[in-house]
Amino acid sequence: MGVVVKRVVISLSLVASLLIVSPAHAGDKAAANKAAKLSCKNSYAVGHAPKQMTIPPVKKPFKDKTFTFKTNCGDIVINAFGTKAPLTVISMSYMANGGYFDQTLCHRLTTKGIFVLQCGDPTASGSGGPAWQVPDENLPTPSVNTYPAGTVAMANSGPNTNGSQFFIVYADNSMLGPNYTVWGQITKGLDIVKAVAAKGSNNANGDGDGAPNQTFALEKVTAK
Repeated sequence: MGVVVKRVVISLSLVASLLIVSPAHAGDKAAANKAAKLSCKNSYAVGHAPKQMTIPPVKKPFKDKTFTFKTNCGDIVINAFGTKAPLTVISMSYMANGGYFDQTLCHRLTTKGIFVLQCGDPTASGSGGPAWQVPDENLPTPSVNTYPAGTVAMANSGPNTNGSQFFIVYADNSMLGPNYTVWGQITKGLDIVKAVAAKGSNNANGDGDGAPNQTFALEKVTAK
């Protein structure tokens, strides 16, 4: 079971030679053990067409950034690895500060095998993304715990197809392959994600993969 973006890839030319233009289980218990008591507000976020944005400029120096996700369930802060995954962080920062992620729903929660909350698709369908793609960067080294809890990584539909969708790992994860760009680590708010995960997902076939039962929306995202 992978973390994939279900969308058609439209490949054009390289941009600045860097950006590629295109388009109750054990895990649940582990999440619940350190889950916050949720206090979520109603959100007006709904699936919608992605905001149209031009390709982000690639400029040095590359540096780490801080992302703040204001959600309907509380704030989440991420330390973004701008030196280890510079193109990804440039792209994600550009979209964040351009309002691309505002009023978007986190559309996928997995509670078996892999333990992730997937966000970043304005359409909330799993197929949305911007008009460009970013090459893979900072791929993890396979280990007993390849993606520790709190890791933030890009979802993709194959090598070098990173767009806007990303996932937050809420419980230590060794089942995902080392195929996803790791671009950040949660420094505040992981307990919120764990609490959302503890509510489970709405899946018809019982595989623990579906929309979160608790609506979780990115009301506003900023990067500094």
